[in-house]
Amino acid sequence: MKAKILDLTGKEKGNVEMPKEFEAAVREDIVAKVLEAKKRQQPYSPSPVAGKQHSAKGKIVHRRHVWRSGYGRGASRVPRKIFSQRGSQFNWEAAEVPFARGGMRAHPPKIAHFVKTLKVNKKELKIAFVSALSATASEKYVFNKYSTVNNNKIQVPFVVSGLEKVKVKDLLSGLNKILGEELYNIAIKKKTVRAGKGKMRGRKYKSNAGMLLVIGNKENVKIKSFEVKQVKELGTTDLARGGLGRLTVYTENAIKDIQTKFNPKVEESKKWDP
Repeated sequence: MKAKILDLTGKEKGNVEMPKEFEAAVREDIVAKVLEAKKRQQPYSPSPVAGKQHSAKGKIVHRRHVWRSGYGRGASRVPRKIFSQRGSQFNWEAAEVPFARGGMRAHPPKIAHFVKTLKVNKKELKIAFVSALSATASEKYVFNKYSTVNNNKIQVPFVVSGLEKVKVKDLLSGLNKILGEELYNIAIKKKTVRAGKGKMRGRKYKSNAGMLLVIGNKENVKIKSFEVKQVKELGTTDLARGGLGRLTVYTENAIKDIQTKFNPKVEESKKWDP
């Protein structure tokens, strides 16, 4: 599989032989399994001793002939704490239970709910990564993901060169020429205010995934308009965010590093070949 190398003016600079992983079969079931196992959610729950941190005396007993007993007083068997005492008379108040003032919550979120126990085999992790990589180079998956794109003549994958020491303004204008107007609007991250009550629940804003720029391990691109990842940091969750076929642009050095990642011995033999 060969791909065109484009510069920031959108002109063809040459061709590059893509690693064979870009032509691999896409296993949607394994990718879905890995994405489910990799889900992360911030665990939260109330303190396990919430509602029990009081300085008053403890629970009352309900046995007969016992000092400080609640037997025969017409009081329900609710956990109570003693605030004051006058001889054999006590000032009892319901406590600790959910319906009492200052009591614990009824059925609060529990930490065990957030602990993920799903495990994935190493071979399945590799298959999922290769499948997600292959889907970025498949027109079928890209067009299925971005169904609003009307242009059916887009050739993926996109491979660019000449990103070293380029200003953000020039980089964005170059990507606009390479991707076209429709795909460029999808590539740029957009942050919007959420509709509905979610605004009051700590999730006021929402944003699209945007484009993914994959760069070489020795390259460095700083930009906030879309996501940038080096090959050594790249994972299935990055390539398949929001579904298989994410809009992805690779640099020329990134393709070489991907080749080295899957075939390190081949690259070493080339390096030392006189």
